[in-house]
Amino acid sequence: MARYKTELGTSASDEQILRSRGFLHDGHLTNAGVLLFSANPTKFMPWARVRVIRFDGNKMETGRRLNIVKDRTFDGPLPKTIEDAQQFISSQLREFQYLGDDGKFKVIPEYPEFAWFEGLVNAVAHRDYAMSGDYIRVMMYDDRLEITSPGKLPNIVTLQNMKYTRWSRNPTIARTLVEFGWVRELNEGVQRIYDEMADFFLREPTFSEPNGSSVQLTLENSATSRILRREDSIASDFGKETLNNLSEYELTALQYVYGKGKVTVKELSDYLGRSGKVSRPILKSLVEKRMLDWHGNSLHNPSQYYSLHPSK
Repeated sequence: MARYKTELGTSASDEQILRSRGFLHDGHLTNAGVLLFSANPTKFMPWARVRVIRFDGNKMETGRRLNIVKDRTFDGPLPKTIEDAQQFISSQLREFQYLGDDGKFKVIPEYPEFAWFEGLVNAVAHRDYAMSGDYIRVMMYDDRLEITSPGKLPNIVTLQNMKYTRWSRNPTIARTLVEFGWVRELNEGVQRIYDEMADFFLREPTFSEPNGSSVQLTLENSATSRILRREDSIASDFGKETLNNLSEYELTALQYVYGKGKVTVKELSDYLGRSGKVSRPILKSLVEKRMLDWHGNSLHNPSQYYSLHPSK
């Protein structure tokens, strides 16, 4: 409340502000008032949360192959939820290097900050808080980031016109977040997400309704282009004809080593989703073709691994 009054430039009492802005009615906080200013909104609406999950890989695995690296839930008042989730997401994002036209390596973030932060704020501002049993999810994969917000698009908004159509499911919440300096009321934020992704030479963002009852924003990073550049490097080292004679698994293993520097049987097994009985012969075959080298004292050595042949 103190910060909100600072943003408004007023010294009025908390109760006066809450009543004048429509957050207090007959002595009780409205739903918007609870979400924005109560200490524990989930006491009243348990689904008013943001869950951020970082995965190792491009899909979610289950059971013994569970690949969750980080999993955090944020459930305070919306302004604090946004800030805490922003800090956590930022800490999980990677930086990529590329060789510039001047011959020097440059570093770029995985995604433009505005794009994913605007997606997060929009999800918080426009989700359907009347829909219980679900919460906002931010799923971070190696090749993409997905932000899913419960609630269908309003009748006047479609996936085709949402870039240009002004709308707000929760106008009181949206107005308050505007006053905090986060939401663009005229919806120019969505257009800027497209512009920012284009400026980073990344694919256009994708909006979808995956289950008919939520809206999802997907941002793809440059993993695909990096894989293509990796394939070009492999072809340059070994020749396209040699690569064409490799099995799909052999080529996948070689790409993995190019990206990671080395690989163990277990790592390749996890990556392929197959057993060691499948992975071990693949690596052995690449050694016989003088594309990989084996390092270890014995076949039963737990620290044994494979790396690129040094002459390549």
